[in-house]
Amino acid sequence: MDIPILVLAAGGARRMQGRDKLLEGVDGMPLLRRQVLRARAATDAPLLVALPPLPHARHDAIGDLDVRIVEVENAADGMNASLSAGLAALPATAKAVMVMLADMPEVSRADVRTVLDAVDLASDRLIWRATTAQGAPGHPVVFKSSLWPALQALTGDSGGRDVARAHLDQTVYVPLPENHARTDLDTPEAWAAWRAGNKPV
Repeated sequence: MDIPILVLAAGGARRMQGRDKLLEGVDGMPLLRRQVLRARAATDAPLLVALPPLPHARHDAIGDLDVRIVEVENAADGMNASLSAGLAALPATAKAVMVMLADMPEVSRADVRTVLDAVDLASDRLIWRATTAQGAPGHPVVFKSSLWPALQALTGDSGGRDVARAHLDQTVYVPLPENHARTDLDTPEAWAAWRAGNKPV
């Protein structure tokens, strides 16, 4: 299935007290590289990564990988600036896109594949969204192309949440193991707690 993946990785990590959460080491590499490799391993479709403009160390973490980097000049405006820039860079033939957040270390290659495999573009559904094992909605999320104008009109840091809420009756929920779909690490304290209890995923 030729559904591109858009990895959002242009945020400022403002709650990390000077550290870059996407360059934190996990499994011997920066988290950003690890998650992009997982996405790349899950599909042969185009893989786009939204990053801050050069010069920025995140470019070095993935510069050798088979991805298209989308520089987000106004990344400081919030996550929706990255989402809009990424959508504008998608192939014209794309009928849907998976939006994946780079700061979610428990999302595995198998999880990405599980969500992609749930997509049925011939149906009347518009969104396919990962959930925790208990059913709490999270990421990654697949949006049909008919929703892209609404997504590109968003501002701030909602990351498509408002569009998802407006189409609950046209959403397919896809359970992932445990809390994979919701674990994100935005503070040093969250990183320390996750590392203390982390098991291989």
